[in-house]
Amino acid sequence: LPQDFTLPMERAKILLRRLEFENARKDLDTVSAGTDAALALEASKLIGKSWLREGNPEQAIKAWDKLLAANPGDEDLLEDLVESAAAEAYARAMFESWGFDAVTVNGYQGLDAVAPFLAYEGKGVYVLCRTSNQSSREFQELRLENGRHLFEEMALVATSWSPNVGLVVGATAPSELARVRSLVPKASLLIPGVGSQGGKPEEVVAVAGYRPGLMVVNASRSIMYASDGADFADAAGLAARQLRDELAAAPTPA
Repeated sequence: LPQDFTLPMERAKILLRRLEFENARKDLDTVSAGTDAALALEASKLIGKSWLREGNPEQAIKAWDKLLAANPGDEDLLEDLVESAAAEAYARAMFESWGFDAVTVNGYQGLDAVAPFLAYEGKGVYVLCRTSNQSSREFQELRLENGRHLFEEMALVATSWSPNVGLVVGATAPSELARVRSLVPKASLLIPGVGSQGGKPEEVVAVAGYRPGLMVVNASRSIMYASDGADFADAAGLAARQLRDELAAAPTPA
């Protein structure tokens, strides 16, 4: 009977999330040598990615050189591997070189694109969910077969990847913001769109709550460009304090 490689593949993915790289590669080696071509290719890519996440780019390059040699001329494969290496480099730059405490990433590429950032314990990773720009609804509000909107599925899936995952949800869509908060009540939400884009502090607090660590409101243009005169610094400080006070004074949900 043909061997089912689905179980070791799923087990390997779980082990990777737990950062148990050596054990994960044992399962991935089994799958990559198997008869299921699609799973074998995916496993081979994950072997290289596991070495990257473990901090061993030399081994990752060796694994991917072998994979590319077995698939000559596959431009899609090459592009995927380049993106994986780029994500790893971005994560290292953000958290190691520059010492940031949190980043914003695009989770619509899937876990592979986010995993390098999740490897850093204690660092926040805010995943795009329902963004504040007007045309975001063209894709993010598409209805899936399970009945959920795409942004709702993103909220549930992304927060299952790690307790360090937060979500980016725009203040310009208060109904969707309320929906995300109801789906993931304990997730930290990064909320852009207050101020110049039209988001209102009182609406944000009403639907997202005002709990320390669970709501981070971002305002850029309304503060940076509060004045175009010589008093720009004082005006920016005043605008920031006014926004802070408006958020603190807004009624919180019961």
